[in-house]
Amino acid sequence: MSSDGIASVQTYSVAIKSLLDKARLVKVSSSIEPALNALDFAGDIEQIGKLSNGSFIANNQAHYAAIETACRNIFYDLLASTTIDEPAFSEIWNLLDIVSLLSDIEQCEPGLVFWLVEELLDSQTIDGCRSVFDYLDSRREQMTAKHFNKKELIILRACNELLRRLSRAEDAVFCGRVFIFLFQSFPLGDRSSVNLRGEYHVENVTIFEDLPAKVEPHQDGAMEIDKQEEGTSGTKEGVEPNTESGETADNAEKSTNPAQEEAQGKISELDTLYPIFWSLQESFSMPTRLFDTNHFQVFKNGLDLTIRKFQAVHQELQARGTSRQLDESKRPSKRKRNSLDEEVSNSINPRYLTSRDLFDLEISDLAFRRYILVQALILVDFLLSLTPKAKRKLEHATNKSVLYSFSLSEEDAKWAAETRTEITTYLQHGAEGKFYYRMVDTVLSRDKNWAHWKAEGCPLIERVPVSADEFVQAQTGAQKACANKKLRATPMGSLDLKFLSDGENADGLEKLKHPDRYSIPTAESFRGPIADDEFDIAMAKTDEEKQMMLNARASKMWRTLRIASKSKLGLFDKIDDGNNIQALFQPEGDENRGKEDHPGSEPPVKDTTPTVGDTVQRPLSENGLEVAQDMSVK
Repeated sequence: MSSDGIASVQTYSVAIKSLLDKARLVKVSSSIEPALNALDFAGDIEQIGKLSNGSFIANNQAHYAAIETACRNIFYDLLASTTIDEPAFSEIWNLLDIVSLLSDIEQCEPGLVFWLVEELLDSQTIDGCRSVFDYLDSRREQMTAKHFNKKELIILRACNELLRRLSRAEDAVFCGRVFIFLFQSFPLGDRSSVNLRGEYHVENVTIFEDLPAKVEPHQDGAMEIDKQEEGTSGTKEGVEPNTESGETADNAEKSTNPAQEEAQGKISELDTLYPIFWSLQESFSMPTRLFDTNHFQVFKNGLDLTIRKFQAVHQELQARGTSRQLDESKRPSKRKRNSLDEEVSNSINPRYLTSRDLFDLEISDLAFRRYILVQALILVDFLLSLTPKAKRKLEHATNKSVLYSFSLSEEDAKWAAETRTEITTYLQHGAEGKFYYRMVDTVLSRDKNWAHWKAEGCPLIERVPVSADEFVQAQTGAQKACANKKLRATPMGSLDLKFLSDGENADGLEKLKHPDRYSIPTAESFRGPIADDEFDIAMAKTDEEKQMMLNARASKMWRTLRIASKSKLGLFDKIDDGNNIQALFQPEGDENRGKEDHPGSEPPVKDTTPTVGDTVQRPLSENGLEVAQDMSVK
């Protein structure tokens, strides 16, 4: 049905074309940037709504329909007359900006701009869709700021249709851009992309070859070939082979047999591993089949075999790489190869190639081995989430679709934990292995949180906005906490520092000069404290208190002996390990009287106490020091 005869459509078409003419003057460049805003049109956007006051507008829905029809007519005309690589295609970018502004002020359907984008994606090639997504990436915040609940289904439908067109092998980066656009557009707790029922992608079936049964070579045929070779060699030489030449041939044949046997052993080992290896994909795509005991046992054997083979391949490649480095170091290299880091980072395997001829090369590829082990790590984590201890954490979960009645046995849980340790250890080998494992571990840890959130029924992930009263209260409290407070004259717990005042203690410096502060004490001054310590030792009630008193007494005795060594060194013989310290404090007269009382002692020393007017001559000790004597006159 044509809309040429509808007056409202024609009126809106003229108004929108005038906005495009003004946009052409405001935005001179033909690129996607910069985006147009309402200020660029000086109020003309709002004038579109005033056109609805005419008699040709019946209600609001008719107004929306008229604007939508006018925009679609202009959109189709521009799309038919220009291609996306022409500079004139900027008219479509301007039209989409105008429609987005109209939807923000509710002058058209909120989803109209994404309806036009959806049709634009359908009309373009993959390269053209990349340009359209350049526009969407630059306008994402502006286009999703308002009325998103009326736009989300259109965005989801348009992006899913585009993803179906894209090849995961050739357009992997573009697919990532589409997913990132969806993740950034939709809120974090949106349930549109959540697999609430826990369904698995069972349509992804891995098909591999059925290897034929091994056929052993016929021994008679081999013997005939050997005879023909012997006959041929005999005719060439013209003589029959002698015994020595025959022995040499036998030795040569024996020397080549070990290498051939080793190669044949590797081939047969890979032939055995090939079906077991690719059958693991069935368990990876449908983990619930492991709830069956037989399937679980087959999976355990297959995964253990795969890990052992990967470890052997890693050791073999390491040994081969070491020998190759030695060879390359001996000869000059003309051309440098790309580093292994670049090979691993640039390798993209969107789908496995299951041909038997490629199997040997695939398991030699570090990136391929990592992909398989990451799959196994995801499945092992799923099994560990089924242990009784892990299931107790989800007792109050409401989404029963992702909760399983199956519980992992203790033996199987131990195997899963050991297997996970082996896988994580292996993933850290090779180029940037630590970084690779940290990336995988981070992703899987976050995925566990999402699985827990999904099991709880996807509760809202949002915080209640802070009210104005709470904000004012918090602001007032912060101001009080940071305000300058008047300090008290004497804060609690502080010392009284009045003694430093010059007014009250004008002689403070003189007190510091008092001889008691710097003069050496006498040995006699420690006599009383040592006696007190001995009394405290005798009265001590606990071993700890007694030990403390002993330490204090030993300290005073050491200082006493140090001071007495300068004047009473001759009396040190009478001190027995500090037990007779009182001998240092006795006068010399008392010592002599003690000697007279004991028979067999030395005769008393003649009294040489000088009288008044005599010259005082002090006796010398054996080390040449003067011995102090009582100088009192009798």
